[in-house]
Parts: sequence; C-alpha cells; structure tokens
Amino acid sequence: MMASLLTLVATALSLLVVDLVVPGVNLATFPAALIAAVAIGGVNAFIKPVISTLSLPLNFLSLGAFSFVVNGLCFWLASVLVPGFQVYGFLGFILGPVILSAVNTFLNSYFVEKYPQQFNAQEPLTK
Repeated sequence: MMASLLTLVATALSLLVVDLVVPGVNLATFPAALIAAVAIGGVNAFIKPVISTLSLPLNFLSLGAFSFVVNGLCFWLASVLVPGFQVYGFLGFILGPVILSAVNTFLNSYFVEKYPQQFNAQEPLTK
C-alpha cells in the first residue's frame, strides 16, 4: 500500500517537473498532478497495450521509433481525461513522456533506496 502511494507521489512530482521543463505541458495544481498520475497509470495499464499491439507493424518498420508516438498518444489521452492537465504541441507530445519517464525513474529509485522495506527490496549494500 505504501509503495503504491510513494509511486503515485513520485509520478505526480515528475509531472510537475515536466510542467516546468517542457513547453506544451501545463498542470494547474498539485491535486491535478495526482489525478493525472492516476490517469496516466490507468491509460498505460489498459489502453497502451492495445495501441502498442495494433501499431506493431509500424513500430517494426520504424525500428521502434513509433513507440514515441504511442507514448505521446497515451500521455495526451490522459490529459484529455483530467481537467487542469493539458498537453499540446509537438514538444509536449513527444518530449513530455520522455522527461516524465526519466524523472519518475530517478524518484522511484530514490524511494526504493530510502524505504526498501516498503518495496520488499533488500537494503543497499553500500551507504
């Protein structure tokens, strides 16, 4: 339970960083970021596998580059579902999910290292 909450907070904080860094991504408030984090998780869990499967031939022909379009489409779709979260323009569509993924990976690894018992992970060997 705690791991899910920490992951949700990490995603919301990552969205706030994306809002600051990427032109074309706007978040109104922190609660909107939390709701957007839930929406992104839902879209990635239920809709993205279908889109990825349907776009497999294009992804194959583009040597995987079409994955950026699929990620951007899912990112944009989550913004359509959440009031106070907007994605517009090419940079917001393509660069937004890339920055979100990078910052989210950093924050999640920080939380796993800081609270290993919550994530059922072993404590780091070196400190």
